[in-house]
Formats: sequence, structure tokens, C-alpha cells
Amino acid sequence: MGTGYRELAAMLRDAIQRGVYPPDTTLPRQAELAVQHGVNVNTVRKAVSVLGAEGLVTPVRRRGTVVRARPPMRRLGADRYARSKWKYADVVAFAADREASGRGWRVADQTNTVALVDADLEVSDALGLAPGSPVYERFRLVSDAGQPTHVLTSYYRPADVEGTPLVDPAAGPAGPGGGFRVLTLKGLEPHRITETVQARMPTPDETEQLRLPAGEPVMVLRRTTFTDDGRVVEFARGTHAASRFSWSYTFEIPE
Repeated sequence: MGTGYRELAAMLRDAIQRGVYPPDTTLPRQAELAVQHGVNVNTVRKAVSVLGAEGLVTPVRRRGTVVRARPPMRRLGADRYARSKWKYADVVAFAADREASGRGWRVADQTNTVALVDADLEVSDALGLAPGSPVYERFRLVSDAGQPTHVLTSYYRPADVEGTPLVDPAAGPAGPGGGFRVLTLKGLEPHRITETVQARMPTPDETEQLRLPAGEPVMVLRRTTFTDDGRVVEFARGTHAASRFSWSYTFEIPE
């Protein structure tokens, strides 16, 4: 039986993992791989597509198929929201992930777009408002070394954030300690968070926005943040490139 695209993908995956094709180098041209492995170019194309969906390679214009150089970033679970980071220091959540992954970060790694919008059903339900009520929408595009990793959009009641750095569109976090410290200074200190995560294939806009290779899924996050008396102070939706994060959780096992 001849080599199929799955078998070829397995061989190329093994070669990448063994360092035959080191990070940030290019695979041989598809025609060369076809001759080398005795298959047709379509088989090579499908095998490379499998590796792209796994996050091992990515097509780069004028270079070819490049082996990804950087390992997935650790996205911390509860630890990324520790008060020791944002309340008593100046480390916001996305920066905590960078530090845990041995990565640096710059203010410009996060863009901000702020607007007063009408709440959709999901947002209004989360914040306890009537559908169509005005809410502040804070959209962030976050990058790592120039490569988009995720987008996150937070929603707030206007009375909670009016006149604060959370409605300032300047790049970077909303001041020292980020949005959680801003809310704390308003008497709305975050105390409890519920996160829900699901995987799906991206929309065309998400593929373009995150520069995703063909076939790569996204991880969709929904986050609801409560005060200690149960008041919701933020509802957020995020879309993450699946291959650019490993999701890490450490917790005590409940009784």
C-alpha cells in the first residue's frame, strides 16, 4: 500500500519533533517532498494541511511552509487572576501568562477599542439589564511578538466605569493593575469568576483577524466576574487561536 496523506503527515510530524526541520526553518517544497516520499503533490498538500491544523507549521508568503518557532503560551487558570498580581502589583492577566511562559510583553501588545453600544441578549442577561440597554464595550486584540494570539471583548454597565481608564482607548492595560484594580477603586472589587470554554472552527473574520492557518480551530471563552456579594461587574467574550495556548489549571480538589 502506498503512502497516504496521514502517513506522510506522521512522518513529517516526527521529523519536526526530532529536529530534522528546526523551528523557524521551512519544509522542502511540496514538489520535492512528493518526489522524496513517492507520492503526488496533492497528498503532500493534504499532509501539510494536517500539520498546519495542529499548529506545527504555517504558510508564510514568499517563504513557504515554516515550522513554528515558539511553543504554545501557557494560559494560566485561576493563578492569572491572583490579587497578588493586580491588586498588590502591576501584572494584568495577559502579562501573567507571558511571564509564566518566559515571554516578554509590551504595552503595544494589546490594542483597545472602546464604544458605547446596545447590549445583545447574552450581554444583557449576564449584566442583568434589559436587552438593548447601553453598555460599554471594550475590545482588545492581543499579540505576541507581532502575531495575534486572541481577542477579548468586555462589557460593563456605564455607571460602573464612566470616567475611568476602562473607557480610555489607549493601548495596553487600563493602568497599573488593569481593569480589576479600576473596578476595585470604584468599590466593585472582583471576588469570583466563572469561565466557560468551548472549541469551534473560526469565522472568516476571526481567521483573518488572528491570521489563522487553514483548518485551525479557536477556543472561545466566556467570563463572568462577580463581587463578593454576587453583583456582576464584567462580562467578557474571548476568541483564542487554539495552537497558541496551552490552558493550565491548578486547584484544590473539592470535598
